[in-house]
Amino acid sequence: MKSIYNKWTVTTAVTLTLTFLGYSCKDSFLEVLPTGQITGAQLATKKGIDGSLVAVYGQLNGRDQRMASPSNWVWGSIRGGDANKGTDPGDFSDINPIQRFEYLPSQGVISDKWQGNYEGVARANSVLRLLPQTTDMNETEKKLAEAETRFLRSHFYFELKRAFNNVPYVDETVDYNEGIEQVKNDQDIWPKIESDMKFAYENLPETQASVGRANKWAAAAYLAKIYMYQKKFTEAKALYDLIIPNGKTSNGKKYGLLPRYADLYRPASDNNEESVFAVQSASGTGSVNNANPEFDLNYPYNTGPNGPAGCCGFFAPSFELANSYRTNANGLPLLDKSYNLPANALKNDMGIKSDVAFTPDAGNVDPRLDHTIGRRGIPFLDWIVMPGYDWIRNQPNAGPYITKKYVWYKADESLVDKSSWTPAYTAMNYTIIRYADVLLMAAEAEIEVGSLTKALEYTNIVRKRAANPEGFVVNAGKPAAKYVISEYPASAFATKDAARAAVRFERKLELAMEGHRFYDLVRWGTADKEVNDYLKYDSQFLPGALGGAKFTPNKHEFLPIPQGQIDILGSDVLKQNPGY
Repeated sequence: MKSIYNKWTVTTAVTLTLTFLGYSCKDSFLEVLPTGQITGAQLATKKGIDGSLVAVYGQLNGRDQRMASPSNWVWGSIRGGDANKGTDPGDFSDINPIQRFEYLPSQGVISDKWQGNYEGVARANSVLRLLPQTTDMNETEKKLAEAETRFLRSHFYFELKRAFNNVPYVDETVDYNEGIEQVKNDQDIWPKIESDMKFAYENLPETQASVGRANKWAAAAYLAKIYMYQKKFTEAKALYDLIIPNGKTSNGKKYGLLPRYADLYRPASDNNEESVFAVQSASGTGSVNNANPEFDLNYPYNTGPNGPAGCCGFFAPSFELANSYRTNANGLPLLDKSYNLPANALKNDMGIKSDVAFTPDAGNVDPRLDHTIGRRGIPFLDWIVMPGYDWIRNQPNAGPYITKKYVWYKADESLVDKSSWTPAYTAMNYTIIRYADVLLMAAEAEIEVGSLTKALEYTNIVRKRAANPEGFVVNAGKPAAKYVISEYPASAFATKDAARAAVRFERKLELAMEGHRFYDLVRWGTADKEVNDYLKYDSQFLPGALGGAKFTPNKHEFLPIPQGQIDILGSDVLKQNPGY
């Protein structure tokens, strides 16, 4: 079995931790109660620390709070216009107000995002409290364990910060019996997030014995990302100047792009040279908790990869996203948004049943389109040519498209855990940071404080991989669509504004459906225009799901603080975000 779970399963590791309460919706969240029969003294050992640290890693995918997952398919992709909820309107209806920007502080999925990440913080703090008591570890071993733990705590707080903005910062020095209820959310926690990740960067090794553990270069990439969110471009560029020539994965592979784009989303390719940091997954361990549970709702409806489960059809790519992959005669994207004009918009099968003739789109498209979005008439991975209507649970509510990323190939069936209600739990890792993301953020930093020529170079490395014909989707031995893509000429990066537009759009195409889009729009200050343009366009086709939906600036950039937390601690401790 691969990954950090080589010795212990997550379930076992969790029973070896003292208590991971964090913030909860119950007033009993202040009580410190043991979850197992292991005492603190027994945990303060090398084995106990290792098990407790594995439990922190184990919280990365959110566990029972699926909306705490770093895939952010709701928070980053649906809110960002990559996709709509899909499926039936009444199924998991708590997501409906999220996609319409009508959510309330009492929304359960918002509470899940909060609690799941604070659970990770609490687990990390437990390890850090235990370390000083441990007598069978030398100082080098303790510092390594501290560095890994602080890397993970920084990750959980990064997720909380960009989701909720001002949140309470609780570290290992806060007394969980007395004091935690007094921690306010009135301070900017970016310096704390930075401090943890800097410590990780300075103290983690370049490689790890277990591939799933964070290493020095993962910390460097994450720290650079933290800088980018604060517009600290000079600091970020300095790190990228080190990462790009020297960075390597925790298993010692020099950072690079996989030759074929589609291979990024296959379990056989896990922990490749593009994987900077990923949530590790494994199948056949006796527990689906060790598999990837993040996308069990997001598979095609009926037959295919979801087999007899007949579920579920969530996470339907948007019309606006599909159109964005249109290219011009020179193989470049239509940065002026003319891709949404009737003459350029992709042909789709909206409302057409499977027994009705359909004319496929014949225009130029970026080949990443058919690795990202399932379209009628195009092979769906290695299953069948996508039948369209029959694989979509409720087309009037979802639209004609199906997500393709992180759906398992038929050839990879041996890496699927079928012990649960659906064969959607796989040994496929979810990659939190991949090298293409690093290159495009480095390009951004270069635009702001460096060289437009270097930004062009980094961007074209990403486009060159996309243009590899060996990676095109094929049908009957030929490219399945008219794939036309080229690298940007120097003239496209002649000014900062032109370069910004190109790099930002490249992130949209390259990282679509991977949970980044909304957070990118917020940090660029463009969420108001971009999200409302998407809602206006897609609501023409999906009036029931999106009609009348509107993003409100200076409000919807951040989620509301869960009302249950304010009710427990009081509004004098937790201040609600503006507009709620």
